[in-house]
Amino acid sequence: MSDDGSAQGAIWPLPKFRFEVDLGTELQGVSFQEVSGMDVENQIIEYRQSNSSLFSTEKMPGIVKYGNVTMKRGVFVNDNTFWDWHAEISMNTIKRRTVLIKLLDEQGKVTMQWQLNNAWPTKITSTDLKSDSNEVAVDTIEIAHEQLIITNG
Repeated sequence: MSDDGSAQGAIWPLPKFRFEVDLGTELQGVSFQEVSGMDVENQIIEYRQSNSSLFSTEKMPGIVKYGNVTMKRGVFVNDNTFWDWHAEISMNTIKRRTVLIKLLDEQGKVTMQWQLNNAWPTKITSTDLKSDSNEVAVDTIEIAHEQLIITNG
């Protein structure tokens, strides 16, 4: 008999299809089609000590670099959320926000959360329009941020 996962103590990976995004204080529980680009990278510093007997460099961790997060969602009537946020940008001044990306379980409880600190929109791509298509109109927003904090449940 095969194991169906119902046994006590079975651990399964989390499904990634149920999530929501809070784009700041007034924009909570926004539904998105896709969220990608939640990555972090340490730049490498190569250094050779002067007294090293090896003719090679030592690699050390350097400055942390966060990738931009891309979010896609359907276009709704009278909803200019992305465009209004982007319109706040004015010559190096923008109201930066804390963006929360929440992975939810079957009951709608948060199982994992990604917090983007000092986030602001760098790019918005509106939907393409095709007269011979029946797809949903989708806007894309790219968000820059300065820190990514992951918390569980």
